[in-house]
Amino acid sequence: MHKIPVTIITGFLGSGKTTLIRHLLRNNEGRRIAVLVNEFGEVGIDGDLLKTCQICDDVTEENVSNSDANKTENSELNSTILELTNGCLCCTVQEEFLPTMQELLKRRDRIDSIVIETSGLALPKPLVQAFRWPEIRTGATVDGVITVVDGAALAEGQLVGDIDALNSQRQADPNLDHETPIEELFEDQLACADLVLLSKSDCISEENLPKVQTWLRENLPDRVKVVSCDRGQMSIDVLLGFNAAVEDNLDSRPSHHDHEEEHEHDDNINAVQIKAAQEFAPKALISQLQELLETQEIYRIKGFVAVPGKAMRLVLQGVGRRFDYFYDRPWNPDEPRETQLVFIGENLDRSAIETALLSPTLV
Repeated sequence: MHKIPVTIITGFLGSGKTTLIRHLLRNNEGRRIAVLVNEFGEVGIDGDLLKTCQICDDVTEENVSNSDANKTENSELNSTILELTNGCLCCTVQEEFLPTMQELLKRRDRIDSIVIETSGLALPKPLVQAFRWPEIRTGATVDGVITVVDGAALAEGQLVGDIDALNSQRQADPNLDHETPIEELFEDQLACADLVLLSKSDCISEENLPKVQTWLRENLPDRVKVVSCDRGQMSIDVLLGFNAAVEDNLDSRPSHHDHEEEHEHDDNINAVQIKAAQEFAPKALISQLQELLETQEIYRIKGFVAVPGKAMRLVLQGVGRRFDYFYDRPWNPDEPRETQLVFIGENLDRSAIETALLSPTLV
């Protein structure tokens, strides 16, 4: 049987990967797509957002895990959400990824393609290398790697510092080896890409947009195109169908970790999960979170919020000092009406975050 084409979507925290995939699933043009979400933190926030995005009324949605895979063996797999919730994918791949892929390959006559959303902290190359394993390579191939870049953050210098200064520094010293782990991760994500999507392009000024595009092109192979993307709206024909067989051409995609015996993570990066029955007024909560940013090195905040007097669940997402929120659906009768937030950052202090959040002044 044919190999299932797999598209890997990678990118830094808050770059817009989930928004892109939600749009892809809503506009799948009849293609049967399975989605694997690798979430950093104990709460599968992104996976839940995908599962509740009202993709198609006539599509059966499932949440398949290793424990219940056998129960769903005969179920339809049109838009299946498979969550890998145990941290960075390149570390959990042998524990969760292989059995999950094996379950999918049993159903490959019912799947047109697979999309994998990596964690914002995951290196894409180790994941691609997994498709060389004998258990997978006969049934699936990496069709292409898409790297989503937060254009607005780049223009503001939030991920890699000032773009002009960074570009000048690298031109002056081509042997520079003092990158932080975050910078190395960003470069590895670019180096592995078949396509780079510059998200949130509508938030970049006319003056800064050419600078961001030029910097990206100068740091990418000629074969890789940079395409601007607004709110995840991108044609499925652009995202799928690269036919790159990436696992067979990894030598052309260099990584900072190519010569290391094994990948080491930045142990200072951690995730703090907060669950609370307390309800929050959105503006007061965001104000408190912005104050928290002054004392905690927080890269990303995301989750669901219970709002007083509102029957709808609030989705909250924050990158740097920018916060977005919207009501996605009513609270289900069988689910607890509680606030769930995940904080991702460096050396985060759980007790300090809890103290700042669980304040009666926020309701």
